[in-house]
Amino acid sequence: MKKKTTVLLTAVMTGAIMLSACGNAGTEKASSSEQKEVNVAATGPLTINPDIPSDKKIMSKGPHGEEAVSAKTLKLTEEEIDKIKQGKYKAAIVMHYAGNDWSTAQINGLKAAFKRMGIEVVAVTDAQFKAEKQVSDLETVLAQKPDLIVSIPVDAVSTADAYKKAAAAGVKLVFMDNAPQGLQAGKDYVSVVSADNYGNGIEAADIMAKQLGEKGDIGVVFHDADFFVTKQRTEAFEATMKEKYPNIKIVARGGVTDPNQGEKVASAMLTKNPNLKGIFAVWDVPAEGVLAAVRTAGRNDLAITTIDLGTNVALDIASGGNVKGLGAQLPYDQGISEAILAGYAFLGKQAPPYVAVPSMKVTKENVLDAWKLVYHQDAPDVIQKAAK
Repeated sequence: MKKKTTVLLTAVMTGAIMLSACGNAGTEKASSSEQKEVNVAATGPLTINPDIPSDKKIMSKGPHGEEAVSAKTLKLTEEEIDKIKQGKYKAAIVMHYAGNDWSTAQINGLKAAFKRMGIEVVAVTDAQFKAEKQVSDLETVLAQKPDLIVSIPVDAVSTADAYKKAAAAGVKLVFMDNAPQGLQAGKDYVSVVSADNYGNGIEAADIMAKQLGEKGDIGVVFHDADFFVTKQRTEAFEATMKEKYPNIKIVARGGVTDPNQGEKVASAMLTKNPNLKGIFAVWDVPAEGVLAAVRTAGRNDLAITTIDLGTNVALDIASGGNVKGLGAQLPYDQGISEAILAGYAFLGKQAPPYVAVPSMKVTKENVLDAWKLVYHQDAPDVIQKAAK
């Protein structure tokens, strides 16, 4: 079934060529998942993009309260890369879901870095947000005897035993965003790498406050699941509103367990609270549903902010729509960071338990530059045309 959001956006942008890919939960949406693979530099040290600002304080803490180490500090020298190549290592990438912009960029970043490091990628799996499928994926991957697994757990509790089995088999583990329950950094896994999700939540709050003139009633669409990074985003957004903008009141909250529930939740929210001036959605896919609900309600005046620079929300930002801005992750560089930390493990080099990539504010004024920084390539033509 096609998402209504995609239909709405294509109707608004007449003649737009949408880049389609399989979205989460079996839906279809406009996506940059057909992004071209971008290679990292063939010589010199391996680092994340040096153009990412290094003066931003990381606001997030790790899943166990760890202080964040900036991904800007990670590096492998040419000599270290040559040593890693001699190991002829194999890696598997075990995703919670794939086919969206964030996941595609993560995988592309990992593959590019692994290619430079001489590490063979033997599997890339998609759990479709189902813990039982991810457990099965891990069992299938382990049969291929990888030296490394890079993964993001669907559920920190129900997948924990499967990851413990991998660790007991001597497989190096590097996690995206969260660690399974009961596993320890430095013992069972190498490190956790995330975006500065708390910082991105603050960015979304500041953008919303500016749009509303620092006053008005708003709603929040949060992730109703025990998922570490999405909790951080919502906590940051709500805390920033309470502490910095006392005249903005959060009068409605609605949770989603499936990312495609955003429209249903937002529609109910707008019905009960017709005077809402803005809605925050915890990431871009629920935000697309919020956008659909807002359009259906004829609320062109309502401001939406979110996290993640997906194609549809970027298109709406560029065209001056309801989505006024967001806090962007840098998933390609997060993937490179995870690969570098895997290299640390193979070299026996000390790795920090928690690493974060700096947050990034995105509005209409910088959406094209932001896209290039996030995905390491120019924005799709449809977004470039909308921005002009």
